[in-house]
Amino acid sequence: MMKYQLAPSILAADAAHLLHDVEAAAAGGAAVLHIDVMDGHFVPNLSYGPHTVAALSGQTALPLDVHLMVEHPHTLLEAFLSAGANSVSIHAETGTPETLRPLLTCIQAGGARCAVAIKPLTPLTAVLPYLDLVDTVLLMTVEPGYGGQAFLPDSLPRIESLRTLLERSGRAVDLQIDGGVTLQNVSDCLRAGANVIVAGSAVFGAPDIRAAAAQFVSLF
Repeated sequence: MMKYQLAPSILAADAAHLLHDVEAAAAGGAAVLHIDVMDGHFVPNLSYGPHTVAALSGQTALPLDVHLMVEHPHTLLEAFLSAGANSVSIHAETGTPETLRPLLTCIQAGGARCAVAIKPLTPLTAVLPYLDLVDTVLLMTVEPGYGGQAFLPDSLPRIESLRTLLERSGRAVDLQIDGGVTLQNVSDCLRAGANVIVAGSAVFGAPDIRAAAAQFVSLF
């Protein structure tokens, strides 16, 4: 049976009250905490480093899901694993199977779950060289770099097609989506085949974070 999980992104949380917001999301049923790491090169923004992961690792029981939106993931991987990342996503656009498969294997050897991620315009076939290895495929449903964007309508057929690819692989691979997911469109995403939902503004931007998380979980 497919396991459904809410993974709120701290990109939309109040940095001055981060732990408070995280605890509220957990109380509402969030299962994973999503941490978007941006380097200002692969995407036009900067965000968190390993120190944020290390700090959260000692304060929350939620698994920490690190999404490396960075040009050179190999330069940061060990630091995030050492900081306490429980899962790490690497973008297929940052390398080739020859360069990225060893990194995915390194993530698993470090005791974490590994994922390959793709941008909205990247062909779904880009994930095929990794399906025998990864635990998760992360499909971006906005162009990565900034929170608060609207869900791209072309994403629904991509979710459906990607779910078909994953089922054909014969392995139980999670399909995670990230970007513009709201209470208004999440049911369509679930029906299309997504089972791990990253939501930023719709959870951490809500007046009641716990209630917003609980509303998402009630739809799973």
